[in-house]
Amino acid sequence: MPTPRISLDQWSALVAVVEAGGYAQASARLHRTQSTVTYTIKKLEDLLGVKVFELQGRKAALTPVGQVLYRRGKALLEEAGRVERAAAELARGWEPEIRIAVDIIFPTWLLLDCFATFGQERPDTRIELIESVLGGTEEALTEGRVDLAIGGNVPGGFLGDPLMQVRFVCAAAPSHPLHQLGRTLTLDDLRQHRHLVVRDSGALRSRSGGWLNERRWTVTHKATSIRAARLGLGFAWYPEENIREELASGALVPLPLAEGRERYVTLYLIYADAESAGPGARRLAEILRSKVVDLARQRAAS
Repeated sequence: MPTPRISLDQWSALVAVVEAGGYAQASARLHRTQSTVTYTIKKLEDLLGVKVFELQGRKAALTPVGQVLYRRGKALLEEAGRVERAAAELARGWEPEIRIAVDIIFPTWLLLDCFATFGQERPDTRIELIESVLGGTEEALTEGRVDLAIGGNVPGGFLGDPLMQVRFVCAAAPSHPLHQLGRTLTLDDLRQHRHLVVRDSGALRSRSGGWLNERRWTVTHKATSIRAARLGLGFAWYPEENIREELASGALVPLPLAEGRERYVTLYLIYADAESAGPGARRLAEILRSKVVDLARQRAAS
């Protein structure tokens, strides 16, 4: 295998210049002089025999070749970072901290039950939980901020196993005007009333989550949405497990829809890097799977 002519240091300089917005900004980011950064980029261009940047007015812009090299270089740096993190985890053995992103549609009580079981076994292992919505789970994975994730989509480049199917019900307070109609409801009926939406926590994109119209309130936390629904301020599709107490007490009642009264979403258990996952992450994943299976058996028996 031939030895690469371009070092990770040179790729890092290229990525820094692009993402920081110029040589001066990149030098501050890399804690190097601007002349050093300029020389590094010039050396990269000479070794590859291409022009990475070209002047457009007073600013340096990527050439078409430079755009390709930037994308490849960034991917190379990300992979190098993953290798280093994997080596560090393997050297430490049982990891001191487990980072996990969990979509809020996963039952909170069940997640905490899993954490409690894990905490009894490993009381000194820290858990950092990111409670995410839609794209936030994927971003936590792709940006390397978590070791494990539970989400409704498996990002490209990752592998996930189906964990559980979540049943949604469309519900509102019994005092809500929709319940007062005393008949089967249509989507046109819903469009006349406020839809309560939980905001996508992903920074790069936002998904609608099934908005019916512009008459909606968008909140950040599911608890706020549930509280608003209990007060008769709107309706929403909720994971059944997340409002089981409200359904049991009658604080929220499923709406009698002609169509769409139920929705289902499959949640996946996804490792950031299955090969380098530490024993702690693997044990937590094992507990999650076991608890979900136990819940399914209980629901089937009842």
